[in-house]
Amino acid sequence: MAALCEEFTLCSLSVPAGADGQAVLGLEPGADADQVLLTDHGRTVTLYKVSDQKPLGCWSVKQGQTITCPAVCNFETGEYITVHDDKVLRIWKDEDVNLDKAFKATLSAEVYKIHSLPHTEPLVLFKGGGVQSLDALLAAPQQRIEKVISDEVIRWSEAFMEAEQPIVIFTTEKDGEFFVYMQKFNPNILLKYRLQQTGGSSNLLSFAAYLKNKAITLLCLYSNRCVYTVLVSLQSDQEERMLPKSLLLRYAVPSSALKRASLANLDKDHVAILGHVDSAHGNIKECLSIWNTKFQTLQTSQELPQGTTGQLWCYGKRIFVAHGKVLSVILYKCETSSLAAAVGKLKDTQATERRAVSLFLNWNMLQEEEVASLQLHQSVPATAEFKRTLRSRRSDAAQVQPDTLTLEQLLSDIKDCSRNAVEEKLRQFLSSTQKPDFQATVGLLISALVNRCKTEPIFYPQNFFVQLIQTQGLSYSLCPDLMTVALEKKDVHLLQLCLQQFPDIPEAVTCACLKAFLSINDDNLEGRNVNLDSVISYIDTAQNDKVEKQIQIIQNGFNSELLEEDSCDTQLTERRHEKDTNELCPVGPQKAALLNAILHSPYSETFLLPHLKDLSAQQVLLFLRYLQYLHEKCSEEVTTDLPGILCPTINQVLDWMCLLLDAHFTVVVMLPEAKGLLSRLHKFVKTQVRFYSELKSP
Repeated sequence: MAALCEEFTLCSLSVPAGADGQAVLGLEPGADADQVLLTDHGRTVTLYKVSDQKPLGCWSVKQGQTITCPAVCNFETGEYITVHDDKVLRIWKDEDVNLDKAFKATLSAEVYKIHSLPHTEPLVLFKGGGVQSLDALLAAPQQRIEKVISDEVIRWSEAFMEAEQPIVIFTTEKDGEFFVYMQKFNPNILLKYRLQQTGGSSNLLSFAAYLKNKAITLLCLYSNRCVYTVLVSLQSDQEERMLPKSLLLRYAVPSSALKRASLANLDKDHVAILGHVDSAHGNIKECLSIWNTKFQTLQTSQELPQGTTGQLWCYGKRIFVAHGKVLSVILYKCETSSLAAAVGKLKDTQATERRAVSLFLNWNMLQEEEVASLQLHQSVPATAEFKRTLRSRRSDAAQVQPDTLTLEQLLSDIKDCSRNAVEEKLRQFLSSTQKPDFQATVGLLISALVNRCKTEPIFYPQNFFVQLIQTQGLSYSLCPDLMTVALEKKDVHLLQLCLQQFPDIPEAVTCACLKAFLSINDDNLEGRNVNLDSVISYIDTAQNDKVEKQIQIIQNGFNSELLEEDSCDTQLTERRHEKDTNELCPVGPQKAALLNAILHSPYSETFLLPHLKDLSAQQVLLFLRYLQYLHEKCSEEVTTDLPGILCPTINQVLDWMCLLLDAHFTVVVMLPEAKGLLSRLHKFVKTQVRFYSELKSP
């Protein structure tokens, strides 16, 4: 779900939003996350602190000069850059008062926009399509700028960072036809594509884009209230080819057309649309809406009765929109759209390590006619309709490229060929072209591989299973038998990846993985390919080995140190040894990493509790000891966050501890080996309660 929250006014506008034209020349992020640079259509650039709703600085050019390019912040130097009168470049700092005395450079060509990215120099896009870095321009301001477009007008541009290299993408228009240009650096390559036209009289109103999986996804908003996606691969070097469009969202209203509209991508499942709807009855409505692109549903909307020019910006969970005579700021929130969010708990990973949730069916890649067909033929099962479309596409592709390996041929080869031959054909097939139905194709391939694994136990392409899962295009629903086969093979590496990637794993399978992890000895896990990123920062493996040797000596009944001490010293030594043992992790690093993957898995308590009861008493005790170890580690720091990547949180540890005690309360209470553990937990809780009680006391 998505919702529009608090709204407040950032500043007043010199040009009302309801007037013709644009109220603001541009709005760009400042050096701080709570700052924005506002450039009006006249002579002024203002830096605002959003949360305080007040200006931090204001700069103007001289009378008779006009700012023609939105000001941006150079994130490397903290300076601000703008262009007035198309060719005059200005650079200044916070302490500069008079913009006329700031650094000035006159360029040889007119500037369209300046793009500023973190960790790199700003890039200047000229109206002729040429792109130069700011450093190169300052070295020779009057250098000749190559004109790469002819009789075309730039309508939109954006910049991204990929593999520490900047990429600029911009769109142009000529006689109603649109083109897409992509400028790469190191090496310097400019690629031109033709955008597929849409039938009818609809006009292209707005663009937005985001970078993911080595491809730029371009969002296009048309006046017929349809949003299309266009994929521009960063690995392609083909020029002048047609870029096909896929229907992402359609929210058509009878006898209505969209005018002066803007589009913004909020996250992987939500877009914001600011539109001016002019109906046949003369009713004009201007509103801001958030749409769920996965389920094609309207999440929330808000009418703007004072009018808008259709300008929309989105920075840091804030939407900026020109409304009437003011620039309004609207806070929003978007929850992840998945079944796990509706009935269970999502993975609570750190924000920097959060992975994209896989989809069961990639609606973003469906063509417009497929969506219409699915909507008109509700009586036909969706799976059958999708398979029919796949077959028709494969037959069309076979007619165009008869030498290309088709999906049907590959599925047939999987049944008979050797493992090496199958893996080679799979690599050839998946790397040949970028398929719009990639997720469904991978699901069919992995299902065929799993079926052969069931009938032929010797056949097990473990490496290729890992590669397919790491594409993040799979979910449990697409390959429900994969984890079952991995459990039979005791492939802990594959199970760990599935737990980290799949958002829709049933609770029964999660518990089966937990039982398998707890039953494997630490010695058997040594040398296994297990990702230790979640434990490497807080588990000392050398110290664990030392304690294990000490325990073995005591269990053998002989300890030379104890013979030299009296009974009182012996008791103190045993207590000290017991304390040192409790502070160490009760499992090895490999098993700890596997258990951490379990802790991150989504679940519903109602469905999980019955399956937790299948664990044996010793497995429950071992898991509780590990959870207690994590709890103490989390409590050592003020932030209660463990260092490292994908480490369990204190809430996950406490939730699983409560679940285990609920499922095995009687067994744990009656188990003699659990008395020490319960006593330590009880003392720890009492200490925490006493500590917080003292904080409250005057």
